[in-house]
Amino acid sequence: MSTNSITDRLPLGAGAGAGVAAYLLGYLLTYVWQSGSVEERLEGYNLVTELFGGEPIAVWQGVGWLFYNAHFVDTRIDALGGTQSQNFIAGSDGGSLALLYLVPVVLLLAAGLLTARVADADEPVDGATAGVAIAVGYFPLALLGRFLFAYQGSAAPDLITAALLAGFVYPLVFGAVGGAIGGVLGE
Repeated sequence: MSTNSITDRLPLGAGAGAGVAAYLLGYLLTYVWQSGSVEERLEGYNLVTELFGGEPIAVWQGVGWLFYNAHFVDTRIDALGGTQSQNFIAGSDGGSLALLYLVPVVLLLAAGLLTARVADADEPVDGATAGVAIAVGYFPLALLGRFLFAYQGSAAPDLITAALLAGFVYPLVFGAVGGAIGGVLGE
């Protein structure tokens, strides 16, 4: 099989659109669900930061860290004692915060399924092939978001895992699985 025939079968436009939608909806759901809690947790830190003339951490940035944590991407924090990595979801006492891990998984499965349906995939392999196309839209936003959610160069999602895990592995794996399900439903 030639490379052209594989790329001809990939619904790049639909996949890119579904990938963009999955990323943006994932962040939006995380924001709506956790912004109040993030704002509360940042109050003490921001008070001290402002007291010394620094800029406060915006709630939308803190929510971004949680969104990347839901992809198992740690937040790297540069402090006086050095750099530390933290996953705020894993460091919590569990509960509803742990449900954030499902947000990107469910949305990427749905995006893969939708892309396979748009591509009229009627076999699991064709659906999985179509589903991986969501990475075309998800990867650039995962990379861009890593920089947008950075706080003054001292706290941000880890660059390598943001690009590889959140931007590449998550959409490829869950897009393919969702696409395969879409292919089964198309049979």
